[in-house]
Amino acid sequence: MDLEAQRALMLGGAVYNDLTPELIAARARAVELTDTYHRSLGEPAEARETILRRLLKSVGPGALFEPSFRCEFGFNISIGHSFYANFDCVILDGGGVEIGDHVLLGPRVGIYTANHAIDPIERAAGACQAKPVRIGNRVWVGAGVHINPGVTIGDNAIVGSGSVVTRDIPPNVIAAGVPAQVIRGITEADRTGFQP
Repeated sequence: MDLEAQRALMLGGAVYNDLTPELIAARARAVELTDTYHRSLGEPAEARETILRRLLKSVGPGALFEPSFRCEFGFNISIGHSFYANFDCVILDGGGVEIGDHVLLGPRVGIYTANHAIDPIERAAGACQAKPVRIGNRVWVGAGVHINPGVTIGDNAIVGSGSVVTRDIPPNVIAAGVPAQVIRGITEADRTGFQP
């Protein structure tokens, strides 16, 4: 089975073999390109974005990952404009990851779409299944957050540091905890009057 057929299985939520030579090679390519991106630190933003465009499915202008950034494949990740990820971001993108505009990820955020098989024999044979992760616009994800497969985080939401997101977070709320749950809505009272 070729890489595109395997990619279709992943994105479709079907069980796929994580140990095929094509997927192993795709992960090696992602390591090579992320290493190239890390070495480009200090080069013009346009040059760095060009590397990201080779790695990811789509990248809006102004996207920046602080070193180090790792992804499983890269080709299933779409990022909007003015995106920022602090250091040690990890994205396992088998199921697809869509990130909106003006999204901030704190240090050591992990986004996981893939899940190994529960049955130990199937797991040892490489069986995996993936579900997409979607993050809306103007979302802030705090340090050390883990976002699990199949989760959607709505526009303008904030996810507090150290949280584990196991279910959808609605828009315009602050959520935190293990598992993350809504603490309160974001209201006009949260405006500080800041003028850029």
